[in-house]
Amino acid sequence: MRTLYSGLWYALMPALFIRLWWRGRRAPAYRGRWRERLALGLPRQPGQTVWIHAVSVGETLAAAPMIRELLRRHPDTPLVVTTTTPTGSEQVRKLFGDRVLHVYCPWDTPDAMARFFRAFNPALVLILETELWPNLVAAAAHRAVPVWLVNGRLSVRSFRGYRKFSALVRPMLQRFAGLLVQTEAEAERFRQLGAPAGRVQVTGSVKFDLVLDDALRDTAAVLRAALGERPVWIAASTHPGEEEQILAAHKRIRAAHPDALLILVPRHPERFNDIAEQVARAGMALVRRSSGEPVQAGTEVYLGDTMGELLMVFGASDVAFVGGSLVPLGGHNLLEPAAWGRPVLSGPHRFNFERVAELLEEQAALTTVNDAVSLAGAVSALLGDSVKRGQQGEAARAVVAAHGGALNRVLARLDDVWPEK
Repeated sequence: MRTLYSGLWYALMPALFIRLWWRGRRAPAYRGRWRERLALGLPRQPGQTVWIHAVSVGETLAAAPMIRELLRRHPDTPLVVTTTTPTGSEQVRKLFGDRVLHVYCPWDTPDAMARFFRAFNPALVLILETELWPNLVAAAAHRAVPVWLVNGRLSVRSFRGYRKFSALVRPMLQRFAGLLVQTEAEAERFRQLGAPAGRVQVTGSVKFDLVLDDALRDTAAVLRAALGERPVWIAASTHPGEEEQILAAHKRIRAAHPDALLILVPRHPERFNDIAEQVARAGMALVRRSSGEPVQAGTEVYLGDTMGELLMVFGASDVAFVGGSLVPLGGHNLLEPAAWGRPVLSGPHRFNFERVAELLEEQAALTTVNDAVSLAGAVSALLGDSVKRGQQGEAARAVVAAHGGALNRVLARLDDVWPEK
């Protein structure tokens, strides 16, 4: 089955390059460093490394506290951190600079993985969340390199998809040395797919171990002061099909709160210009954060078109809607606004964060909306009721505080399997 899988990769290779070129129209970085996708021309490392793979910005930010602690605990072990997107790459470089080695993760072909392993010689592989790549795992197993899944998650939808390819997925999961997953429900799904029961351990989600340091709080306070004394709500990590509803909701919100400001943060940077044009077509006064222009009293929408600032911007808002949830994409991280003590709103599609959503709902800290009308009503109600807003925000903060500790559990387990010098 893996031979057929590999053959499909090779057959699709021309289409993959076309896709990079196509995406490069709006995000030119996709057209660069293409040799890394094939693990060509990688610098040979003189000794052993530990390879950490995160997909994009979200996984990189979630892994950042773990990577920092691993750098502190094991300063003599070079860390190779890979991503698959330019935005993830930029985030790695912004967070860690030259403290880690960074390249794109190669496409999952046998020859590319062989070249990657020869170049970096990893003695341990740590994969974040749901990055399950059969040839990567097989290449590690061939070299007797243990592979661990860290902060593993597996939604019902993903489980059903993987189950259709059990002949490929089961052997892969059986090669994992360990799977540190977020919830018992996800642990059971991994077991049903073929992961050995004794290798699956529930450690919780490291995303609960979010740290809002003084520098971040100070930056958020400066931004909030610049926005003025007015109601501010944020729509974060939005996708196509959501911005139209969000702007329609904002018009309704301003009918109830004429000075309300929307901070709009699209998920993908290549869409920033398109969203700015969309706001203009809606007849709303816009300021882009990247322009450095001040927000005026008449500004209706503040476009968050900078990278790596979303966590900070949550702290400058009063109410937070998290996108990828009005459309069936599974939602994004609900814990970031919750950590700030902000009331959290989401659409109905949040299968990527199902347990987090349940915990927030149990404490009445999450409001579910289905369209522009319900979104407008929920935001307007919260902006107009400081007591309710405070209660929901504190409940959200308490959920985050009550479920921390996963990072320490993960680090303790990794200390046990860390390669010796």
